[in-house]
Amino acid sequence: MIDLPFFSRPKDKPKAAAPARPAPAAPPGLRIYAIGDIHGRSDLLDELAAQIAHDLATSRPQRAVTIFVGDYVDRGPDSAGVIERLSARRFPTPILALRGNHEEVLLNFLRDPNVMENWRKFGGMETLVSYGVDVSAAVRRAGYDDARDAFLERLPPAHLKFLQETHACVTYGDYFFCHAGVRPGVPLNMQKAEDLMWIRSEFMGYEGDFGKVIVHGHTPKPEPEVLPNRINVDTGAFATATLTALVLEGVEQRFLSTARHAPPDAG
Repeated sequence: MIDLPFFSRPKDKPKAAAPARPAPAAPPGLRIYAIGDIHGRSDLLDELAAQIAHDLATSRPQRAVTIFVGDYVDRGPDSAGVIERLSARRFPTPILALRGNHEEVLLNFLRDPNVMENWRKFGGMETLVSYGVDVSAAVRRAGYDDARDAFLERLPPAHLKFLQETHACVTYGDYFFCHAGVRPGVPLNMQKAEDLMWIRSEFMGYEGDFGKVIVHGHTPKPEPEVLPNRINVDTGAFATATLTALVLEGVEQRFLSTARHAPPDAG
């Protein structure tokens, strides 16, 4: 009998750990300020603009841009003042304004006065009052046509143009900016405008990778949320007096805030 050599089964090699994903980064040489939902708080916008001006003077980047994630109007007392400042581009940096669901409803109201039946439930009256519109009939669920016509008379053309030209989304480096969020499983370049302005639970509860880090507002939280797949900058300014700006530069993430105690750096 011929002895055959004994071949033991080779041991399974340990699986290599998945390479760590590089930290998300803004484009080289660019500092981005991303500001959360303002909702008629022109006083907080003024204060945060002053902070940004100071931040720029303290450490001068090659380039800077401010991205507003939408919801400039409703709820707070001075929607007209917010739109006046933004439409005039009176800001320490160039700005890019995204459209929130509240701007979408406002524009729909200009086309169809009956939209007021829904808009009145989440701040539409406050916006009309800030433009000097008499809402006494609308409060009684009447006179929506008259309120719309009066609003059109008082809405400066520059304000309307600003609202109409707001963007659905924008991408810089490893970050994707929109108002509400994105639909999981749909490529970022195929997202629907409705989802970008309105989505909530399907997006907020998703823990997977979107391809880029989503910077958004729409769902107020006591302080900014910094998660691996998204950063929420809506800190409920109209009610909390806390308007927040996320500052992105290289791989750095930090915050500016109108809060008495600014939130900690994202780290």
